[in-house]
Amino acid sequence: MQPPVSAFIGLGSNLSGPEQQVLRAIKSINQLKNCSLELTSSLYESPPMGPQDQPYYINAVVKISTTLKPYELLSTLQAIENQQGRTRDTGRWGARTLDLDILLYDEVISHDSKLTLPHPGLPSRAFVLYPLAEIDKDLNIPTVGSVQQLIDELNEAPPLIIS
Repeated sequence: MQPPVSAFIGLGSNLSGPEQQVLRAIKSINQLKNCSLELTSSLYESPPMGPQDQPYYINAVVKISTTLKPYELLSTLQAIENQQGRTRDTGRWGARTLDLDILLYDEVISHDSKLTLPHPGLPSRAFVLYPLAEIDKDLNIPTVGSVQQLIDELNEAPPLIIS
């Protein structure tokens, strides 16, 4: 078995009680075998990406320590999404009960059709960068730069912290 590595997971929901969906997903991640929940950000509210005719999102980021390999972690997170009623028929950036994204997995850089690491949208999403900075202000993202540098370059107001 490989030694544990750190991974950061982005959580988001804008359907069926979004705040409860995110909190339930954090609890599910905390109960995963081969994973240990290390840090959890505040919950943030942000407008949807893409179509604006949908509710605002509740977002958070967690840091875990895990012995799961990247694809095993991805499958495990997708199972949590499915348990919480996630459907994949809403189109790109459509409303969803739960979205779990592996943002970073150790220093792994991966570019394939199933998993891209670091997450390709990470540098341009305030709803990910601010929670990341909250739990690790000195985090450096491979091939991209520091979280603080990305926030400065984004030049966007922080999303609203709701709890």
